[in-house]
Amino acid sequence: MILHRYFARRFLTTFLGLLTVFFLLLALIDLVEQLRRFSAEGIGFRRIAQLTLLNMPKAISDILPLVMILSTIALFLGLARSSELVVTRASGRSALVALMAPVMVALAIGALAVAMLNPLVAATSKRYASLFENYRYGITDVLSISREGLWLRQGDTSGQTVIRAERANPDGTVFYNVTFLSYAPEGGPLRRIEAREAVLAPGAWEAKDVKVWPLGKDMNAEAMSETHASLTIPSDLTQERIRDSFGQPDAISIWDLPDYVARLEEAGFSARRHQVWFQMEMARPLFLTAMVLLGAAFTMRHVRAGGTGVAVLTAVMLGFALFYIRNFAQILGENGQIPILLAAWAPPVASVLLALGILLNMEEA
Repeated sequence: MILHRYFARRFLTTFLGLLTVFFLLLALIDLVEQLRRFSAEGIGFRRIAQLTLLNMPKAISDILPLVMILSTIALFLGLARSSELVVTRASGRSALVALMAPVMVALAIGALAVAMLNPLVAATSKRYASLFENYRYGITDVLSISREGLWLRQGDTSGQTVIRAERANPDGTVFYNVTFLSYAPEGGPLRRIEAREAVLAPGAWEAKDVKVWPLGKDMNAEAMSETHASLTIPSDLTQERIRDSFGQPDAISIWDLPDYVARLEEAGFSARRHQVWFQMEMARPLFLTAMVLLGAAFTMRHVRAGGTGVAVLTAVMLGFALFYIRNFAQILGENGQIPILLAAWAPPVASVLLALGILLNMEEA
């Protein structure tokens, strides 16, 4: 038990040290990139630093597998150089038993990443996207899915327009039972438009069966209302911008994702991307464990055996390969080429089995 606590403490210390180094490095790189982007916008350093800090949780979440495998490699290379690993093996401890503590730490880190880091990434990503659009273009486009339907906001220098629809087609290009509420730049309402259907065309909404009410002080809106068989409503929205407004699953907390998926399907949108992301987040602790097993499989050996550099390089390259296979499976799952559960769980399970096979082969040798 004492040995397990020792290994766990060493592994956690190594992990936190590497995570801090990567955090500082990524923060510096992102800060330079943000300064380059906003060099001509007149944005102050404080706001740019705020954008950088908001972008860091997502960056850290993305590199967790890399930090995990590097921490494992650093741990066992250190144990091998100090001969602690040799003593452990000589005492009758197998490689799998010695790995219990790092594996438990990896599972705990994975669980914390899902339960705590994921909601933090969701909140900071949404805030970052909103501030970035505001600083860069001076406008924001926001889409919200609720039980009352979907809400979309578009804006430019001439004012803001709030759009509400009961539902939409899966591509987000046709809205049904739509209401457009236009506001002047100073904030007052200008007009209200209701349509049975609105189709997104280049540069405009093509609305059908339309009724328009002008809004303003001392104005009888109903008496001045007009009906049209069709009406063109200017818009700078595109299909891609609408889908991006709600199409990033990592911008939604995993605790809210099941309800969001249900509302998304009720509104008529496809929720497959969000379902794949949810399952992949649930499989994250297992994938981090696979990175620990993989790193240990190539470094739980005495340094006098030689070939340490090749073993480390092989472990890192194999870790990258499994990471990209996981991302490729995610794309296949989102496109409907393979089942959702297979896309999310097959890569981490296969990675664990591969690492265990290498470890068992090493034990036999």
